[in-house]
Amino acid sequence: MTGEPGGGPARVLVVDDQTVVREGIVMLLGLLPGIEVVGAAGDGDEAVALVAELSPNVVLMDLRMPRCDGVEATRRIRTRYPGTQVVVLTTFADDESLFPAIRAGARGYLTKDAGGDEIVRAVRSVLSGEAGLSPGIQRRLLERLSEPEREPARPPEASDGLTAREVEVLVLIAEGLANQEIARKLHVSTATVKTHINNLFAKAGLKDRAQAVRYAYGKGLVRPPGA
Repeated sequence: MTGEPGGGPARVLVVDDQTVVREGIVMLLGLLPGIEVVGAAGDGDEAVALVAELSPNVVLMDLRMPRCDGVEATRRIRTRYPGTQVVVLTTFADDESLFPAIRAGARGYLTKDAGGDEIVRAVRSVLSGEAGLSPGIQRRLLERLSEPEREPARPPEASDGLTAREVEVLVLIAEGLANQEIARKLHVSTATVKTHINNLFAKAGLKDRAQAVRYAYGKGLVRPPGA
């Protein structure tokens, strides 16, 4: 397996916010044939910076990290550095983790119980232009594609000059989601969520999330459980 047209190992960047996990992955990759670990990052912002500096062929990307999560980092890397492929390596295989990562441009998706051989196969696959997916992830994608299409849910009616997206954010706040969870659900960055929150708070005259929850229920945007 080569990373460059002229030969040589695949240059891999490892991204994980947990130091012990990150160092363990680096150690494992160092034992695998055809792979050279060129760097390691502890969050998405650092990952994007290291891709610019080191030009890896493949990034092994964790998803849930502080500051900049794996989905946003994947989106930035694939937009700015299309020659670098991304393989997600995460604990989570749920739909809310899988599909945003694929939409952001990840070409591979593995869970952290993957063995060395499976990681090598995924790296080889994405470098050859194919998808590097574990069998379980492949099945989930096929199941999702075979599901009948549903009518898209219409967002609640805007109120007090709120945009449809601001209403969506308000409803998710009322449902108890934190900013990072809202960002993952809407496939936007945490900074974008904060901007929407600031805007809707200003328009509706709200001071905090507790007032936002009461406002959402008072406007009928959210129904009490069992209602």
